Amino acid sequence: MDETLRCYSSIAVMGKVEGQGESWHGHVTAVTVAPEYRRQQLAKKLMNLLEDISDKIDKGYFVDLFVRASNTPAIKMYEKLGYVIYRRVLRYYSGEEDGLDMRKALSRDVEKKSIVPLKRPITPDELEYD
Repeated sequence: MDETLRCYSSIAVMGKVEGQGESWHGHVTAVTVAPEYRRQQLAKKLMNLLEDISDKIDKGYFVDLFVRASNTPAIKMYEKLGYVIYRRVLRYYSGEEDGLDMRKALSRDVEKKSIVPLKRPITPDELEYD
């Protein structure tokens, strides 16, 4: 198999836009890079693409994603990409592990209101699903 094709079949990003009003946003459902292709900035490129689409085409206010609270390497990567921890969702993963809702404001959110962290954790039943 051609090396270029193998590389691209080993990386993926999946996302969507959802919400209403100032909650209209891009959501990262999943991003994955096979171990042999990591440390090449591929996840950054995928995230930038999803952010650009959410910003320029879909006119969202922010992009969000959920990550396991124990996944320190991913959290650090997202922070380097400009994401902040917006809120902690208690027992988000399988009712056992907390999740972090991380957000990055887009150009439409001039005042960056969408990324002001909540002061208390929430439970999964408090999440809004649009």
